[in-house]
Amino acid sequence: MKRSKINAEIRHMEEMIKAHGFEIPPFCKWSANEWKTKGAEYDEIRDNMLGWDITDYGLGRFDEVGFSLITIRNGNLKIDKYTKTYAEKLLLVKEGQMAPMHFHWKKMEDIINRGGGNVLITVYNSTKDGEFDDTDVTVNCDGREFTVPAGTKVRLTPGESITIYPYMYHDFHVEEGSGDVLLGEVSMCNDDEHDNRFYEPIGRFPEIEEDEEPYRLLCNEYPRY
Repeated sequence: MKRSKINAEIRHMEEMIKAHGFEIPPFCKWSANEWKTKGAEYDEIRDNMLGWDITDYGLGRFDEVGFSLITIRNGNLKIDKYTKTYAEKLLLVKEGQMAPMHFHWKKMEDIINRGGGNVLITVYNSTKDGEFDDTDVTVNCDGREFTVPAGTKVRLTPGESITIYPYMYHDFHVEEGSGDVLLGEVSMCNDDEHDNRFYEPIGRFPEIEEDEEPYRLLCNEYPRY
């Protein structure tokens, strides 16, 4: 991705956040130069990769496969000094975008429609060898438990949420014609390095073409103090 595209997507998400009255942490507003002044007291942000994240899953088709997100808080399963057992994210999925089918080995999460359009989340159980299971899927949405056939698209309107359990395959995309969606994620600790099982192997971070200065640094770009 071109840096100019990344900058534009971050600005678009900032506008969406402002429109829905959500406030983000101060570190999400720092410039690259401001980051150079931040000492070791901010290592939790660096070590746990808090802040801005743009993913195209290494496919180079961000407007089709990918989304923008902010990791607001997170623990760390590899570093003992970070004892939080939970994480929170804010995601922007544009109409026409989707996140690929995957499950988590350990993480349980709630995906919440924070505002905008409607999101469709496709659900499957997983077999022991990581294939789709054709059995019915038990779904929990805002205190209601119900069963749907494998491959059902669960529709979340603004304010609604779904609980995603370990080994539950899921993808998500925006319902056509409903507009961009701001999603929340509340979960157990997030570990993108070890806890994601994608149905089709893909990458994570984009390759960046530096055609302009960064507006915000991404979570894998912070300078060490």
